[in-house]
Amino acid sequence: MSTAIEADVLGLWDRSVRAHAAAPALVTPDRVLTYRDADRLTDAWAADLVGRGAVPGALVGLAFTDPARTVLGMLAALKAGAGFTVLDDRLPVAARSELVRRTAAVVWLGDGRHAPDGAHVPADGGYVPPDGGYGPARPAAAATGADMAYVLFTSGSTGRPKGTVVERDALGRFAGAVAERLELTPGDRWLQVASLGFDVLIEEVFPALAAGAAVVCRADTGALDAEELHTAMARTGTTVVELSTQYWLEYARWLDGSGASTPDALRLVVVGGERMDPRPYRAWQARQPAALAHVYGLTECTVSSTFYTGLLPADAEEVPLGTALRDVEISVRRDGRPVPDGGSGEIHIGGPLLARGFLDDEAATARRFVPDPDRGAEGRLYVTGDLGRIDAEGQLVFLGRVDDQVKIRGHRLEPARVERALCEGAAVDQAVVFPDPETATALWAFTVPADPAVAPLPGEAVRLTGAERDALLAPLEAQLPDWAVPRVLYRVAVLPKSPHGKIDKRLLATWAAHGVREQARAREQARAQAQDPARIQDPARIQDPAAHPVAHPTPAAAPDAVEEPLRTVLELFREVLGAPALGPDDNFFDHGGQSLLAMRLLTRLRGSFPAATGLRASALFASPTPRLLTALAAG
Repeated sequence: MSTAIEADVLGLWDRSVRAHAAAPALVTPDRVLTYRDADRLTDAWAADLVGRGAVPGALVGLAFTDPARTVLGMLAALKAGAGFTVLDDRLPVAARSELVRRTAAVVWLGDGRHAPDGAHVPADGGYVPPDGGYGPARPAAAATGADMAYVLFTSGSTGRPKGTVVERDALGRFAGAVAERLELTPGDRWLQVASLGFDVLIEEVFPALAAGAAVVCRADTGALDAEELHTAMARTGTTVVELSTQYWLEYARWLDGSGASTPDALRLVVVGGERMDPRPYRAWQARQPAALAHVYGLTECTVSSTFYTGLLPADAEEVPLGTALRDVEISVRRDGRPVPDGGSGEIHIGGPLLARGFLDDEAATARRFVPDPDRGAEGRLYVTGDLGRIDAEGQLVFLGRVDDQVKIRGHRLEPARVERALCEGAAVDQAVVFPDPETATALWAFTVPADPAVAPLPGEAVRLTGAERDALLAPLEAQLPDWAVPRVLYRVAVLPKSPHGKIDKRLLATWAAHGVREQARAREQARAQAQDPARIQDPARIQDPAAHPVAHPTPAAAPDAVEEPLRTVLELFREVLGAPALGPDDNFFDHGGQSLLAMRLLTRLRGSFPAATGLRASALFASPTPRLLTALAAG
C-alpha cells in the first residue's frame, strides 16, 4: 500500500480490516460487527450514497439516535469520497434547521425525530440486508487528502455556531497520532459516550479503528449517570473512555462515595474540556487503578492537540495540558511572536492537523487561522484565545482566557451572547451571566428589570421562578443549546461594579447566597407557624408577599409538612440544587438542574431507596419534581 493511501483515514481502516477481519469493530448492546462485516456493510451504504450524489467535496448528513449507525454512516460517507456532518439531537428545532440549511448536505441519513424531512435509512433497514448479502462493493472514490472529511459545529460562543471543515489528511494523521500516543492495540475497547455532533465523537471512533480496536456503542444517546457509566464499562470490558472534566469529577465522587474502584479492564480515562484541579487528579492517581490522560484541543485543530499522562508532582499548582501530538506544533506567543521559554502568552497551534477553516465564514477563518511567520506562505497558525506557558519539562500549562469566554460542561461560551438574548425582551434592561460559583456546571443570570417598580431593594437578589422565569427563558431555549441556557435567574436593582469598573460577580453571588438563607429562614418560620399558629414571628422579617413572592414559600414547602419518603427526596433535591426553599412540586430543571446534577441526584436516591436502583437520569425529564420522582424512587 502506498504512503499516499496510508495517510488517508481509509488507508488506516483498510489496514485494520486486513489485519483484524474477524475482530470486533463495533460492539452494541444487540450485536457485534467484525471489521469484515462493518467493511462490507459500509461498502453497500457507500454505493447507495454515491447514487444519491455523495461525491468528493459534498456532505452527507447523519441524524441517527443510534451511535453505532452514526459510526457506520461516517465510514460510508468517507468511502463514497464525501464528507459527513452529524446533527446533534439536543439542539432546539430552529438551531437544527439552520445547521441543516448551512451544510447543504446532498443526502441525509437518519431515523431520529431530529432528522430532516426526506432523510432515510440505507436500504438494509438494519445492520444486515434482508437477503443476507452486503450489496455492491465500495465505489471507486477520487477523494484526495485535501478533500473534506467532515464538518462539525463549534458552540457558537460569540454568535452563530461555526462549521469547522476538517480534511481527510488531517483526520487520518490525527487518528494515527492518537492511537500511537495512547498505545491503543486491537485488544482495546473504547466506550463512546460523547454527544453526537460534539467533536469528541471523532476522538472516540477513529483512533480506535486505526488501531484495530473496538468502539463500544450504547443503545441510544441518553446521558449515563456515574453508576450507569461504571456498570456499562464493567459489562462491556471497556479499556478506554473519554469524559469531560465535570463528568469525570462526578464519576470520581461516586467511586469515592461507594468505595469502588474502576472496572478491572479499564486502563485509561481521557479527561478534557476544562481546567482540572490538581487535588482530585492526585486523589485519583493515589486510589484508582485506571490511569489518566489530560487532553487539550479545539474543534478547529481536529480535537485534542496535547496529552498529559504523567504522575502529577506534589508541588504542581496546575495539571499540565501536556505535550503535542505528532504533526502538531504548539507555541506561546505575544503579538504573534514566540515568547522566551517559561514566558506566558497566547497559545497558538500549527501543523497539518489544522482545519481548512470555517464553512461559510471567510472573515472568521482569516481572523483565527493566521499566517505562520516562521513557515513561509504555506504555514498557518490557529489563534486559540487561551493563555498558557511551556514549563521547564516542556509541558503546556493553561493560564486562562484572553477574552471573557467561559467553559460550561466542556463547551466554550461567550456570556455576552446570552446576555444580549435576555435583554432583547422588553422586561429586562441589563443582564449578566456567569457560571455558578460552586460547581461551574450551570449558568446563573442576574437581570435588572426595565420597570423600576418591580426591582428589589438594593443589595437583594430575588430568585425568579414559575411563569416569570419561563417567559424570560423561552426565547433563549428556542435559539440556544440546553447547556447555554441559564437555569437559575435572579432579579436585582443594579449590577454592582468593582473599583475597576467591572461587574462584581462575587458580590452578586453573595447577594444570592444571602437570599437563599433568608428563604430558608422564612421556610422555618412557616413550618413553626404551621405547628403553632399562635407563635409570634419577628415583625422585622415580615415583608410584602406581593413584592417578594419567592421569599415566602407556603408551609407545604417545609420538610416537616410532608411525609416520608417525600421528605427524603425533597431534601435530596434541595441539597443537590443548593435550593433550601424548594417545594415538593418545584421542577428540577427550573432551579438550575442539568445533566450532571441529575446524575448526582440519582446517585443520592439510590443510596436511600432500593427501588431507585434501576432509575436513569432520564427519569427526571418525565418526573422532574420531588413528588413525582418519589413515586418512582420509593417503588
